[in-house]
Amino acid sequence: MVTPNSKSIFNIVTSRELNSFQVRKRPRMDGWVHGVFEMGALSTQHNGEDIVPLALSFAKTSKFSHILALSNEEGYVSLFDTRRKLQPSCYEENADNARICEWSAHNNAVFDVNWIKDDTQILTASGDQTVKIWDVQEKKCLGVLTGHTGSVKSFCSHPTNSDIIVSCSRDGSFRLWDLRCNSNTKNRHGEVSISSTAVVKGAHLSYQVYRVRGRKARGASMSITSALWLKDEVSIATAGAADSVLKFWDTRNLKSIVTQACPQPESTGKQRLHGISSLSQDDSGLLLSASCMDSRVYLYNTLQLEKGPLRHFEGGRIESFFVKAAISPDASSIVCGSSTGKAYVWQVDKPHVPPTILKSHEDDEEVTAVDWCRSDIGKLATASDDFTIRIWNQRSYVSTTKYPFSIRRRVMAIPRTECKMLLNNEEICPKSGFDGLETPHHPMKSANPITPPKTSTSEGHKNQLSSEFDLTVSPKNTPESAMKSPSSVLNPPPSLKRTIRDYFVASS
Repeated sequence: MVTPNSKSIFNIVTSRELNSFQVRKRPRMDGWVHGVFEMGALSTQHNGEDIVPLALSFAKTSKFSHILALSNEEGYVSLFDTRRKLQPSCYEENADNARICEWSAHNNAVFDVNWIKDDTQILTASGDQTVKIWDVQEKKCLGVLTGHTGSVKSFCSHPTNSDIIVSCSRDGSFRLWDLRCNSNTKNRHGEVSISSTAVVKGAHLSYQVYRVRGRKARGASMSITSALWLKDEVSIATAGAADSVLKFWDTRNLKSIVTQACPQPESTGKQRLHGISSLSQDDSGLLLSASCMDSRVYLYNTLQLEKGPLRHFEGGRIESFFVKAAISPDASSIVCGSSTGKAYVWQVDKPHVPPTILKSHEDDEEVTAVDWCRSDIGKLATASDDFTIRIWNQRSYVSTTKYPFSIRRRVMAIPRTECKMLLNNEEICPKSGFDGLETPHHPMKSANPITPPKTSTSEGHKNQLSSEFDLTVSPKNTPESAMKSPSSVLNPPPSLKRTIRDYFVASS
């Protein structure tokens, strides 16, 4: 028999429910530690010869996201299985074990490569002024996009319809293509030629560069280095080699730009013009990164372009247009190559925190192409002029920092019937307690209505929870407030147009 003074498990539980007790605080988010470790390296050799890699692309679907496509300056495309176990310092052996297939795609350097049609096809952009469509299974060319008069530097498929492509070239133009357009024209290799459906010439022609640097700079002042099809499905972003200006276009009216953005000019000194080597966007389409030749990576909010870049990241050196940067699909990190032989990874929400430096590549060779895996969060690949590809994985873990005890009071929910009686100032009949414990035999009355306990949040936690982006949204459910919502880029109300033009006034 349990005596009144004995402490049974029921007494202890009841006591904890009714009284304060000590518990440990959960680790705060700033206790997370980020690290990147190398999973292995692959050689980019072909038939025993070292070949410089130029572009990387992980497959897009979760089923094939482990497959990495590589293009090089000799025109070859190779596919690697990054799930294979890679031995340290056995680069050639790793490449042989992980290589799925390879083929000669062009007779010139392949500057960009990407997957379309649920990873059943691959697009390649080359210095031979064409873009080719390849069947991955049969390694067969399905068509050639012809029309550019300079090396094709970059391309991007439509967010929801991969038959629609935008490409940009050193000839200063960007072109739109529809792969569904039938053509009976064939080139001398018997490949079907497809013509562009629209073209904008001189999109980034800089007369200022032309005047300052002379006629020899005319080609550089025209070249478009990167083009992106934004997630609103009708807008295109382009960047050039002449300056750090980003231009945004409405594909339904390509006669003029919708708006443009660039880093804020320096307050002192003569402003030097810097080109942009690459553009990338996260899966939501809200954030856009631009790697600039001033050795910075700028981050833009596509709904607040008039405010300039949200922030910038620096630490490495970008001395050539082959050095690229990419924002992770979940918008948590940015990786960028460098002319110092290293790659740098920044946390998007902590721009002032020093970047994680990936040091495995040779110091005297540029780290150029980079890409993130879409399904395996934190997995990325870097390519270097040291003729290797390195696979990395980003891991996070909670730090073991001990936090002091804090007093927490468990708030017990009041039964519905008793709550109603208390609100009506009625008496509640006493009930017998559990396991011989009894409640006091005096009636409970409430002269005042019940008010929920106030919760307080520490100042540090408030700063942690507050977003660093200036994305204030009006609480009123109006079309104006919906247009300011980041989610409206992907899921706008039916009454709103789905274009970036809705956020900006078209330039005159």
